[in-house]
Amino acid sequence: MARYLLETYGCTSNRGEGLRIERMLRERGHRPVDTPEAADVAILNTCTVTETTEDHMVRRAGELAGVVSDLIVTGCMALAQPDRLSDAGIDARVMGWDEVPDAVMNGECPTSVAADEVLLDGRVGILPIARGCASNCSYCITKFATGRIDSPSIEENVERAATLIDAGAVELRVTGQDTGVYGWDHGERWLPDLLQRICELEGSFRVRLGMANPKGIHLVRDELAAVFARNEELYNFIHAPVQSGSDRVLADMRRQHRVDDFLEVVDAFNARLGEWTLATDFIVGYPTETQADFEQSLDLLRQVRPERINITRFSKRPGTDAADLDGLGGTIKKERSKAMTDVKHSVLDTVHERLVGSRRSVLAVEEGTGRSLKCRDDAYHLIAIPEAEGIELGDRVTVDVTESMGTYCMAQPTDAPSRHLEATGD
Repeated sequence: MARYLLETYGCTSNRGEGLRIERMLRERGHRPVDTPEAADVAILNTCTVTETTEDHMVRRAGELAGVVSDLIVTGCMALAQPDRLSDAGIDARVMGWDEVPDAVMNGECPTSVAADEVLLDGRVGILPIARGCASNCSYCITKFATGRIDSPSIEENVERAATLIDAGAVELRVTGQDTGVYGWDHGERWLPDLLQRICELEGSFRVRLGMANPKGIHLVRDELAAVFARNEELYNFIHAPVQSGSDRVLADMRRQHRVDDFLEVVDAFNARLGEWTLATDFIVGYPTETQADFEQSLDLLRQVRPERINITRFSKRPGTDAADLDGLGGTIKKERSKAMTDVKHSVLDTVHERLVGSRRSVLAVEEGTGRSLKCRDDAYHLIAIPEAEGIELGDRVTVDVTESMGTYCMAQPTDAPSRHLEATGD
């Protein structure tokens, strides 16, 4: 759990995105602070309406970068002109609004709502399938808040999923501290069965599997990949945070997996699926990470080429075992973060560009800025329709992808949407 400073500038729409980020950070257990000096991470939600505004955003980013060890820049200027920050020599992570909540981590498991709660946010249903985790990572403070894994039955979670669909959810987000270990507290590996059962529910909806550490999904990788392959309701997307390309560092972190486990998960999904999205995380600058260890992480990143990559500089969390280790120092962590970010950009440069010119079926799931809608294709790529006249949340739309915006694409609809029936509410 991190202490964060969030600053939002610009129009009402941008402030709405800031409020959404704030809500999601609070839900995950992060704590707001009032000054950059007290923050583990600062988030600058930028505006780009005039050149004067842009200059102010760059100056403010520079001021924050001089104080905090980790700066995230999002919002309109960051997305429209990401090079302005690097050209100014500002050390920051630039990303879209949707990416920020997952990025404000220290390699830790998310702190989600209680497993007996279900939430409906617009047409998106949040389904926490368990609470706690089965890990004991040396750097993670979340385990002190959530404890060990506690898994409700498959039947209970399927019933909750059905309730969300009946209430109008067109996208179910299966969440937890570590979804891959669902059922371990009962001596079972329940995740594939749960996903299959959810996909068999009546209705028209999609399902996104939330973060699953590599060890949990490695043990069910072939069965899980088969469930994805036979159910179109599941987005072809997994988030498996590897954290390091060095087995020695993974052991020091007390991660339960090794690099080969992670690679075997990737191989299993490559064998079963055509187009799919791998999201993963790396921690740079862990206290025992040598330059050779770091180079192994870079090599793994180049080898696997994930489509979503979160890079976090290690920071000490009070009460954790890693907090007692001698740190590497801010300069080394910054240098390694920059080097990995450069590789990340070389990996991601073509991700959305290759989608341009393609025709895709997408699901409209969230409101965007102005009259735009945020949509997802089968592989969970974010595709925005800028002027979504006549399209409603929950509609399926065929679109032509027209432009890459770096972290997402723009598209135009080709025909009338296929509309979901509204929930009856009974």
